[in-house]
Amino acid sequence: MASPRNSLPAARVSDESHRVTTFELFFDLVFVFAFTRVTGFMTHEHSFVGVLQGMIILTLLWWSWASFSWLSNQTHVDEGLMRLGLSVVMVAMFLASLAIPEAFHDLEGGLSGPLVLALAYVVVRVLHLTLYAYAAGDDEPLRRQIAKTAVGVVLGSSLIVTGALVGGPAQTWFWLAGVGVDAAITYLTSQHGNWRVHSAAHWTERYGLIVILALGESIVAIGVGASQEPVSTPILVGAVFGVALSVCLWWLHFDVTAIAAEHRFAALRGAERASAAVDAYTYLHLPLVAGIVLSALGVEDVLAHVYETGPFGALGAVALFGGAALYLLGSAGFWRRIGGGWNRLRLGGAAVLSALIPAAAQIPPLAALVLVSAAAAVLVALETLMYRGTRLAVRSGR
Repeated sequence: MASPRNSLPAARVSDESHRVTTFELFFDLVFVFAFTRVTGFMTHEHSFVGVLQGMIILTLLWWSWASFSWLSNQTHVDEGLMRLGLSVVMVAMFLASLAIPEAFHDLEGGLSGPLVLALAYVVVRVLHLTLYAYAAGDDEPLRRQIAKTAVGVVLGSSLIVTGALVGGPAQTWFWLAGVGVDAAITYLTSQHGNWRVHSAAHWTERYGLIVILALGESIVAIGVGASQEPVSTPILVGAVFGVALSVCLWWLHFDVTAIAAEHRFAALRGAERASAAVDAYTYLHLPLVAGIVLSALGVEDVLAHVYETGPFGALGAVALFGGAALYLLGSAGFWRRIGGGWNRLRLGGAAVLSALIPAAAQIPPLAALVLVSAAAAVLVALETLMYRGTRLAVRSGR
């Protein structure tokens, strides 16, 4: 008698020609909505504890998305049972997104917001493991690797659900421990592991697109902040510099770094490629996305107080300047891991932005936005001038 595993049609394993599909882009849109909810959550909380909680939620979302980036590289997720499974995941993730505003402070009436988010997260992670085991087929080393990952998922998810049930201040620490345990166990079991990255082009394009979508969310944040006030000169000026900051962040990652990294990544094979995928993409792209979301919070805070002439305040300054600095640190770490060495300009830029936080907290909100946008533009100009030859070589494919 055929085993249940063999009674199902085998999932189609990808190869080097595999590319991102429209279904995967559709799948990612649910996460874009979730990113906007995280920014909204932190805006509403408007406290450093709220920012920490928002980053925890963002990490849960990132861990959910990144796990499916591996699955979609292993197999064609727009076909058969995979398409059905990811459709269910989209529904679960959308329900989790709806609960984000109540993630740590449940409103009276209705269901428990923290528990809805926690259970939806568990459903997403369990579905991922189930679908990945099915996609692995007869690849026993990969199936063993998935089983090791399940340990982190079980322990981390248990802490997340426990935190939702306990509630109160303890919930924050339970959830922080949950994402930390999951991430740590996954990383440790991935060292010298048996993951597969069949298509370098698919992999790098997928991660490039999620950064683009996060930048798109930052543009939405500008619109949300501007929509709260009548159109005026300060609003227009704030919108201009807010968009300029997003353009600079795009430029710093995609003008050269992402393209050069794709060439380096494509040259890797086997375990070396999988190791770079874990470090440079699954882990070191999280600071990029977190930096974008934090800077979007800062821009939205500026536009919400655009007419004020008093000090911007520590929270807004940390979000705006610290978010951009975190993005630069993530980009520098990514380039270092992919084999390009440390980008001293970006490390220096992150240090300058961090040093400017106390000053930015004491100036008006709009002036702070102009200052961070100008600093980012200067960094873009310096890199463009210093790496002109490299830029031409990379973009021509040499």
